[in-house]
Amino acid sequence: MATEIKSKKLGWLNGVRARLLADNLPATLIAAALMGLFGALATVVFRELLGWMQMVLGGEDSPHGMVSLARGLDPWQRFLMPAVGGAIAGVILQMAARWLPRRGAADYMEAISIGRGVIGFRQTIARSLSSIFSIGSGASIGREGPMVQLAAMFSSLTGRFLLLPPRHLRLLVACGATAGITSAYNAPIAGALFISEIVYGVMSSATLVPLVVSSVVANIVTRQILHYDAVFHMPRFEFVSGWEVINYLGLGLIAGVAAPQFLRFLDMSRAAFSRLPFPLWIRMALGGLIVGGLSVINPEVWGNGYSVVNSMLHTQWAWQAVAAILLMKILATAASAGSGAVGGVFTPTLFVGAALGALYGSGLQAVFPAGDLSAVSSYAVVGMGALLAATTHAPLMSILMIFEMTLSYEVMLPLMLACITGYVIAHRIRPESVYAKSLANNRRAQQVMAKSPLNKSE
Repeated sequence: MATEIKSKKLGWLNGVRARLLADNLPATLIAAALMGLFGALATVVFRELLGWMQMVLGGEDSPHGMVSLARGLDPWQRFLMPAVGGAIAGVILQMAARWLPRRGAADYMEAISIGRGVIGFRQTIARSLSSIFSIGSGASIGREGPMVQLAAMFSSLTGRFLLLPPRHLRLLVACGATAGITSAYNAPIAGALFISEIVYGVMSSATLVPLVVSSVVANIVTRQILHYDAVFHMPRFEFVSGWEVINYLGLGLIAGVAAPQFLRFLDMSRAAFSRLPFPLWIRMALGGLIVGGLSVINPEVWGNGYSVVNSMLHTQWAWQAVAAILLMKILATAASAGSGAVGGVFTPTLFVGAALGALYGSGLQAVFPAGDLSAVSSYAVVGMGALLAATTHAPLMSILMIFEMTLSYEVMLPLMLACITGYVIAHRIRPESVYAKSLANNRRAQQVMAKSPLNKSE
């Protein structure tokens, strides 16, 4: 009886595998939908674990996130907590590097673009655990990167269980990554385009259709079933007159010039920390100390900055306060990312773009009559998209992401102009995007590992 059940199970799996290998469209779309479901659930688990850690550290699950937690702590606690969390996160990464042999790609982008679609389970879990300690203790990085990595990893496991070849496995991993981005940002169209435009580098119906299906399912699960809210609560966008597009063109120019400098500063921070003659856990503790020291002055540097951006969009900030938090957030992000903390810079980029836009709008209102200009929040919204396009070199994805966040058609004209302008200027100054640099580093690391005697002996 057991043998018969096993043979039926293997026959069913072989049938599924055969349909996927034959590029059967219904089977492919069903698999994409399942990856959307698994990816959404993976991001939910990670988000809940972070919420649990916040509750343990702060005594209550505040709806305002890490900034609220930081404000509730004494100055000495704000100073030390990121360092302690960074040290623990670094120990986890060091232990994983020593005891867990690498299997497959280091991250989902490498697995999709230059890898075979294989993402190691134990390494991903270790990195996710490390990121929970880093992010949960105040590191100035985004939680979305680990979320997407987890979603992609479950898709990779599914494909490997079905013994899919690299081409089909990469598509399955791409569907999982799309689900993770969609669940994290509530942007189903931009989530699919992010993977297609940035990771694949080309858009075709063979890849875009499954990605869209996965994205839709993930959005339904997180929003309609689990009732997770949008990350940003956008105000009503104001577009006073047609001539104001000139102002948004200027904002795009500023974003195009600022983005390469922002990325260059992050690279300098990584290089500086890597030169320190200390083990990883000490370097991450030092990065945490920098964040902690900044948070003593301004607690808003903690976390990914969602609550601060929402505050900028809905309340009037003095330009001095915006400039101060912008500078401190850039320093805190460079310290966290440069020291080796596991997390993304996508959300900090949105933060920096919103602050740049708010400063630009405040400056225009100081020069021109307020009645002839849009609100400062409108410039902050467009600034988010412009800097995102300038750092990722993906203007279409950036335009659609901000549009999905605002659900406002009025934002499209200035947003399109600012995003394209920012992209063109940034690309001329720095041809490599933030993700192209990461993929190049991964490719070099992969070549070094391939040449190492240890790898050959295995």
